[in-house]
Amino acid sequence: MSHPALPTARNARTRHRALGYLTLAALLLPTTAACTSGDTDTPPKPATAAGSAATPHVTGPLCAALPTGTDPGNPAFLAGQPVDAALQWIPTLTTFEAALRTTGLLTELDTTDGITLLAPSDDAFAAKFSDDNWDELMARHHDDLRALLKAHLITGTHPLDELTDAGTTTTADGTTITVTRTPDTARFADRAEAVCGDYQATNARIHIVNAVLGTLPTTADGNGHRAH
Repeated sequence: MSHPALPTARNARTRHRALGYLTLAALLLPTTAACTSGDTDTPPKPATAAGSAATPHVTGPLCAALPTGTDPGNPAFLAGQPVDAALQWIPTLTTFEAALRTTGLLTELDTTDGITLLAPSDDAFAAKFSDDNWDELMARHHDDLRALLKAHLITGTHPLDELTDAGTTTTADGTTITVTRTPDTARFADRAEAVCGDYQATNARIHIVNAVLGTLPTTADGNGHRAH
């Protein structure tokens, strides 16, 4: 009666080594599958500084008059800039940018994790304040000016759609304002409409609006011109 040959020590070591390789492969397989998807030869698309591979889409009637495409200051370029640099590239926000800089708020915004700016255009400031009154605010009344600017800041980075879906938002001066959808963009506090919304910076959303919010009285006589 013959008996099957017993495995030699060498055969046993080979079998254990093969089983070890299979076990290792089984352990690595879920990890590898979780790190790849689809065609492994296709590299992932790089994201922009704003966190998205897509070019930011700005919307509103003023957008056509602002830099687009490959022009300096176009939306895709601004998405990779901090908010202080982005504001300097938008030609209709010189008054707003200068006021933020004068009061020190611009430096504070650069260290904020996320901020939304309802940025009045130069024409909006010209319609609100006389030249003399604005110069007085810029030169001597920084506390009043800071309060005015905070009425245009919202904590967090919020697209227009998100703000209109919420229906209200609270600005940095503690005021709760209504946000309503318009055919093109959005309206804030039933006073200011976004004329070019959804600009992005690395830590901000910027919505250009056509009126100044806040509680300071209007002093313009209709002849003010502060657009630089």
